[in-house]
Amino acid sequence: MTTGDCCCAYASPMSASRPRCYVASPLGFSEAGRHYYRGVLLPALETVVEPVDPWVPTMSCEEIADAGGTGRLREAMLDIGRRNAQAIRSSELFVALLDGQELDSGTAAELGYAAALGKRCFGLRSDLRQAGEEGVTVNLQLEAFIVDSGGVLTRTLDELVAALRLTIAAE
Repeated sequence: MTTGDCCCAYASPMSASRPRCYVASPLGFSEAGRHYYRGVLLPALETVVEPVDPWVPTMSCEEIADAGGTGRLREAMLDIGRRNAQAIRSSELFVALLDGQELDSGTAAELGYAAALGKRCFGLRSDLRQAGEEGVTVNLQLEAFIVDSGGVLTRTLDELVAALRLTIAAE
């Protein structure tokens, strides 16, 4: 695995005028996903929020490889999970990319955690396939978390940015 395969190099410039928004997705696991994430999703969100990017590594690929080679990989992975939880706690808003035939379990867990903390949650489901029970777009529990948090589930990135913009303007 090369450094480019391990992590996302995107970092949003700091801004006191935009709320921090944790961005959950499985996009960092593939080259095509990283391309969309870095080149399209984050720049669009950056127009209204300060994206908090869990794919910017909290440890280098070399540190992860070293942890694996010395029998400390489990603890390193748990540490990354803890740092992601702290990043969610430090954010005002939460966005989840909910595409795929099966929703990503890590993204779903992060969404549930953010909702339990009282964060306003937003979802983007641009996938044409239904991923939930009849009457909902995604898993009924995830959709309930989004709606009950005061957020919305959108079908396009433009709709997501507009929903975030309206929410921020109303606060």
